[in-house]
Amino acid sequence: MFLEILRQSWEALNRHRLRSFLTMLGIVWGIVAVAILIAYGHSFRVILVRSFEAFGRSAVVCWPGQTSEQAGGERAGRRVRFEKEDLEIVRQEAGLVKQISLETVRWLAIAYGDRVANTAIRGVYPEYGEIRNQVANHGRWITPEDFMERRRVVILGGRLREKLFGGRPAVDETVQIGGVRFMVIGTMARKLNMSSYFTSDDESAFIPYTAAGDLWNSRYANVLVFAPIAPTFEKKATEQVRAAIAKRQRFSPTDKRAITAYGREEFRPIIDSITIGLQALLVFIGALTLGIGGVGVMNIMLVSVDERIREIGLRRALGARRRHIRRQFLSEALVLTLMGGIIGILAAYLVAGGIGRLPLLGPILADTTGDGDIHLRLSAVTIAISTGILILVGMISGFVPALRAARLDPVEALRYE
Repeated sequence: MFLEILRQSWEALNRHRLRSFLTMLGIVWGIVAVAILIAYGHSFRVILVRSFEAFGRSAVVCWPGQTSEQAGGERAGRRVRFEKEDLEIVRQEAGLVKQISLETVRWLAIAYGDRVANTAIRGVYPEYGEIRNQVANHGRWITPEDFMERRRVVILGGRLREKLFGGRPAVDETVQIGGVRFMVIGTMARKLNMSSYFTSDDESAFIPYTAAGDLWNSRYANVLVFAPIAPTFEKKATEQVRAAIAKRQRFSPTDKRAITAYGREEFRPIIDSITIGLQALLVFIGALTLGIGGVGVMNIMLVSVDERIREIGLRRALGARRRHIRRQFLSEALVLTLMGGIIGILAAYLVAGGIGRLPLLGPILADTTGDGDIHLRLSAVTIAISTGILILVGMISGFVPALRAARLDPVEALRYE
């Protein structure tokens, strides 16, 4: 029965080939728009999330401030400073903290031969690499041995390596930082991180915290960086860190001005609102474009009903019921829509392949790898969403004409000239 209805629908559409083809063009363009816009929105979200994850999947940066509450007999307004003892007490008492590191920074000249760059030299603990997603693509990261033995070793950010070495290998070479010789043990690939502090990771040099003491007074750290045991525990872990340090430095554990913390989970709602909002807007625009094609299908089907009134009357007289008439015209609309959809999906693949990639973060971050650009890839999810919207448009487009055809009076239809 269903196959017979489809066969009759195909024959009806085949009688007006040019009209059917022109109607399908609207559907083709609509499905191309839907698929490309969904792919664009998905790629935009992936790049934005990746850029924030480059900062650290669950990194929290704590900045020392001033106390704003009186506690333990201490006056408000005292300056808070991070020291090695603070890190140790956090390790002992903050059970939700997985890794922790102090970080000290100075802006110094780093030189290799006649090439010099003035940038952030950041003294950190070995755990810092995993907390902040600092991965050496050549060489290695700082080890506990480097830290304990105060080795003068350095890891260079991607852009800093390019400034000092160009295209030459940097590992095992010697650079001078503030006039002191350091050996390069690792270099990092370019990072597409939109969030940073002090300066970009690409422009920074990282040395052991103990070795930083050879260049400047590193007793007091600029910031404290930690990672909770899981991203969902970020808020509670931050409270534990603040409470542990407050216990040692004698200020209120609820005093958020004493220690200001910024974590990735704090910015997740902003990321989600931007990306999900954009995706919803692009899907709406694509669906609207496809809906315009659906209006064309509806108009053509209404014309088809007017042209076939006598045929409808004859079928009703021979025993066809209203539901049979509805199915006939609804199936014709669906066949027309789905044929246009198949052609449109194939065209979308061609368009996506022809466009390739679109600039996004690449020009902003001076990245030439293409990792920060929009890649229009049509995934199975994109095709599934596009097909769902297509079927919905086809059903709506065919429903009104099918309803009109089913409501025709058989006697009046047979008298129609």
